[in-house]
Amino acid sequence: MSEADGDEGAGAGGISLGSSSDSAPKTVEGKSLSTLSAIASGPGWTKVSCSCCMSERVEPLILVKLSEKVRPETKRWLIKLIGTSQKEGGAGLLAHPGEDATGDIIVVSAPRCTLLRATEELGLCKSYNSGDMEAFSYIDRDNFKDSDNMDVFLTLAERQFIVKYELDGLRAQRDLRVPGLSDKNAFQNRDNIWQKLGSAGVIVDTVPLHHPQQLKELSKAWYSGNQLSQPLDSVNTYFGSSIAFYFSFLDFYTWSLLPPALLGLCITYYSADVQKEMVESVSGSQTEDVDEDAGPTVSGHMVQAMFSMLWSTVFMEMWKRRSSTLSYHWGTLHLAERFAEPRPGFHGDLGVNPVTGRVEPLFSEWQRDLRMALVSIPVVGLFLGLVVLGMFGFYWGEALVQQVHSDWDSVLTQTLLYTPSILHIVYTNMLATVYRTVAKFLTEFENHREESAFEKHLTAKVLVFTFFNYFAVLFHIAFFKQDVPLLRKRLASLLIVTQLINQVTEVVIPFLVDRFISAPHRAESEDDPEEDKLRRQSTLPVFPGLFAEYIELLVQFGYLSLFSCVYPLTAVLLLINNLTEIRSDAYKICKLFRKPLYPPVANMGVWQTAFEVLSFVSVVSNCWLLLLSPRLQTTCQEAGMSSTSILMSAVLVEHVLILIKVILSVLIPDEPEWIRKKREHIDYMSMEALKQQKLQPEKS
Repeated sequence: MSEADGDEGAGAGGISLGSSSDSAPKTVEGKSLSTLSAIASGPGWTKVSCSCCMSERVEPLILVKLSEKVRPETKRWLIKLIGTSQKEGGAGLLAHPGEDATGDIIVVSAPRCTLLRATEELGLCKSYNSGDMEAFSYIDRDNFKDSDNMDVFLTLAERQFIVKYELDGLRAQRDLRVPGLSDKNAFQNRDNIWQKLGSAGVIVDTVPLHHPQQLKELSKAWYSGNQLSQPLDSVNTYFGSSIAFYFSFLDFYTWSLLPPALLGLCITYYSADVQKEMVESVSGSQTEDVDEDAGPTVSGHMVQAMFSMLWSTVFMEMWKRRSSTLSYHWGTLHLAERFAEPRPGFHGDLGVNPVTGRVEPLFSEWQRDLRMALVSIPVVGLFLGLVVLGMFGFYWGEALVQQVHSDWDSVLTQTLLYTPSILHIVYTNMLATVYRTVAKFLTEFENHREESAFEKHLTAKVLVFTFFNYFAVLFHIAFFKQDVPLLRKRLASLLIVTQLINQVTEVVIPFLVDRFISAPHRAESEDDPEEDKLRRQSTLPVFPGLFAEYIELLVQFGYLSLFSCVYPLTAVLLLINNLTEIRSDAYKICKLFRKPLYPPVANMGVWQTAFEVLSFVSVVSNCWLLLLSPRLQTTCQEAGMSSTSILMSAVLVEHVLILIKVILSVLIPDEPEWIRKKREHIDYMSMEALKQQKLQPEKS
């Protein structure tokens, strides 16, 4: 196994890259930290003990920012820990002290064998000599293409995640005291070292490093030109599969809006009733004959409702097929489902895990359930109550401005008609921002052992609140007030105001931030020391994550699938917004923030389930909105149907449509046939490799 052996006695010049073997190649004197393009290594890098990991080129992957108060002996101890072999309790990585042993940065890279072993542990698939994708096996590594060239074999995002994965997994093998720190910061057996050093203020930040030339090429191909397609493979290589899946979904969703947008334009153009409704929704007032047609017309709106229900199903099924194809090409189709290590923030009383038999922090399920019952659920309920309070505030304001407008009937009062909607939209957005912070705090307080459990509970909290916060008013207007004109006006307000807010927040503000805040941090010359260039990257703001981006798309999808039959231009407005959203999101992630670091993923995870749930809810919503149409009710009454019969017919139609959606989801497989065969082949080869590993000890 290739591991890095540190040297506690590192001086100002650090330790040259070398080997414990006499035949190891000598380092190039006079060189310091290698550039991001991986030039020759020089004095400062810790040594490797495996000949296959010897290299004249070291690529800095992660920058560890230390507190300025950290003493040199503490930094030397940390460098040694990072470079010590994994068998001896270290990370098995390569570390460089930066400019000298007294500086506040450590640059980290990884030797070949550490990367390969982590590739197998994570369950990543790589290209075999046969040309197929296979689950990587360290024992069989020589039969995988480019396994001797890490720059090709693993993407930049994968290499950086593996380094962070190894650092986060560092645990004390015994009780020990850190040189230069007080006894209160001493480690107990199985303490998470990286998390505790962060709590003690030793480690300020861990920053994945940009590759300037590669980022420049990606930016040019992504948003700088006039191209319509996205370089998703390059995005996956540079930013990882989590980011790539988001942009792939955004791209697929945006172009899938074309059919409903064209249908909405046709319905609006050819239907005089719909044109009148559009004018009413924008003007905020109603014509004299609004009572004769207060709901959707049977012709145009019924076509829109039926299309929306079927479109949402076909869209999600086709996306799942695309998702599985991307997952295969990106090597994440067979991600390992293993008993995960405790997440860095997990804490508890030290004990023996009954599953692994290892000593680690333990936290009982009943304690976690008690925290959820007594703290998390009441706090979430409180925020849902604030949503209801805002809804009633909106109704009160709506009634007030309507009264003022009827009394004065002027241009000013007509403008005021949109004030309650605008204020309520601002209120819901502010409440959502505060809630996301509170939801993260609550999930941390629940103390989940595994990262997957933490993400699941956090996402569930946010999804419940999001659905309630953004759709409660619309559902209340539709199902309880049964006021379709008000629903149409409210939906128009949401779409138009949201478009304006998004264009400002997604385009104007990012440009100003980049021009006046981020650009000075990126300004550098060729003569600047390499360490200063790397340190400058840590001054950029942290990428806020994909939560808000997915929430925005989920809300959009809800407006379109649930209520577009009352406002056929919904898809048109969303399409216009998303065409700029793709480029603005790409611009932000490349220019405004630090390079994000996410684990490899096989799909969108729980977000995909959320979209599917909305797709089924759309059947109930659209059937009910069509039932409110006075024209449809008049037609049914003329046919001699009672109110009960009309309601029962609507329920029957709803169940038939749900059955059609289920049939469509069954008829359209979640993955193409060739992907299914590839996945089964990967599973088979993985089992065969496991058998070979079990037989080897017996033969020896």
